[in-house]
Amino acid sequence: MSSGPGTVFVTVPGLRGHVEQHWQTRLAARRPDVLAVPPLGRDNPSLDDRVAALQETIAVAGGPVVIVAHSAGVLTTVHWAARSGSAHLIRAALLATPPDLGEPLPAEYPSLSELAEHGWLPIPRGPLLFPSIVAASSDDALGDPARVRALADAWGSRWHDLGPVGHLNPASGFGEWPEADSFLTRLSTMEAPR
Repeated sequence: MSSGPGTVFVTVPGLRGHVEQHWQTRLAARRPDVLAVPPLGRDNPSLDDRVAALQETIAVAGGPVVIVAHSAGVLTTVHWAARSGSAHLIRAALLATPPDLGEPLPAEYPSLSELAEHGWLPIPRGPLLFPSIVAASSDDALGDPARVRALADAWGSRWHDLGPVGHLNPASGFGEWPEADSFLTRLSTMEAPR
């Protein structure tokens, strides 16, 4: 599979620790052009720590970057983009199944008030300075399709309906996600918005 010259794919995890069966973990294991932002787990809800880890990983990449974010990793990405002066280093981004934080999350996640205390809310709604695709599920318990579509529109992202894939994680039956590779091919050749 070819991508743009020197493209590095940077995976940005959500609020999880290392999950061997997760599609992002598997993607990084089988592709030498993937760098993973280290997962910080749910015990550390710090957005600042996640934004810093993303910035460090992008700096290490040393070439054009395609971000491959999942879940709260999407929110980390848009917060990073709103704060960083390095958005010009990003060729494009895949923003898979973002939570909308419009309703309380399941009990195993931090509460909305805890997330707000750590800077997650409000979610930035300015246009991203790089092309992006929001790949959304029609039955994700963490992201209402209408609210996620509104976020995609605000970010200037292309919309892709994945259908009923839950949260696109092992609990939803997704370890390997074959469609990821076709997204990476598309994204590595996208042009920046004008």
